[in-house]
Order: sequence, then structure tokens, then C-alpha cells
Amino acid sequence: MFNIPNILAFIRLLIAPVMFWIILNPQIFTDMGWHVSWSYYMASLLFVIASATDFFDGYVARELDQITIVGQILDPLADKMLTLAAFLGLMMSGAASAWAIYIIIVRELFITGLRTLSVSEGIDVSASMAGKIKTVVQMIAIGFLLMHWPFATALLWVAVALTVYSGIEYLIGFSKAYKGKI
Repeated sequence: MFNIPNILAFIRLLIAPVMFWIILNPQIFTDMGWHVSWSYYMASLLFVIASATDFFDGYVARELDQITIVGQILDPLADKMLTLAAFLGLMMSGAASAWAIYIIIVRELFITGLRTLSVSEGIDVSASMAGKIKTVVQMIAIGFLLMHWPFATALLWVAVALTVYSGIEYLIGFSKAYKGKI
């Protein structure tokens, strides 16, 4: 249970609430005499560090053959906690559409439930290419939104569309794998 990939996923779990707090409390840096943009930089830096742990935990797990059931559950959970902390913080601060975030949250909770069920039944829960692309686009959208860059809102809606598409794709795959079991 305490291998490098699981520790990296756990680090992501710890970074998520800190980043969320910074997004919701940008005045922390202005209270220290710094420009408010430092809160954007700090939240973005934490997000990039946490996102890097996502890449490295998967890479290390595969290369060192450290794939565990705990990791198969913890990794996507940590991913969701990180992205949802960012999206909820951005929504609550007025930087992201509540509808877009609602759609993403509903899909993520639903698919996380299906993934957990699949793992418990010994069914392969590897992410599809659409799911991986969805994650990358969500992360890029979060970065744009955190930094208040142009086209951030348009990118968020592209992420929403990919989120819905990959969710439908996952549901179809889940249905095929569970044929006759439910």
C-alpha cells in the first residue's frame, strides 16, 4: 500500500485543499503587500506540482510494476479531488461557470462510482484515450482559468464536451463488461 505511486497520489490529495483555500482567499498575498496575481501564481504552481504527481505515479506504477488495487482507487480519486478543488474554487470565486462545473462534477462522481465497482469486481478500469484527453484539456482549462488568461471560458466548455463524451464512452464500456452481471 505504501509504494511510491500511492504516496504521490496521497500528496495530490493533500495539495487539493491547500490550492482550494488559496483560490478562495487571494487576499492572503495582498495582505502581505504583494499583488493579487501572486495568489494566481501560487494556486497554479500547486496545481502544476499536483498534476505532475499524476503523471509520475502512473509512470512509476507501470515501470516498477507497483500497480495495486489501492492505487487503482486512490489515483482517480486524487485526480478528481484535485480537479474538483480547482473547479469549485474557480466557480465560487466567479471565474468559472456554475453549469459547466455542475456537469463536470456529476460526470466525475458517476464514473468514479462505476470505476470503484469495476475494481471491486476485478474488471479493467484503465482510462480510455478520450478520458486521458479529457483530463489534459480539463487541466489546461484550469490553468487558463487560474491565470485569468484569454479563452479560458471557451476552453472550459471544450473540457465539458470532452467530459461528457468520455463519460458516455466509459458507460458503454462498463455496460459491455458487465453484460449479464447487473
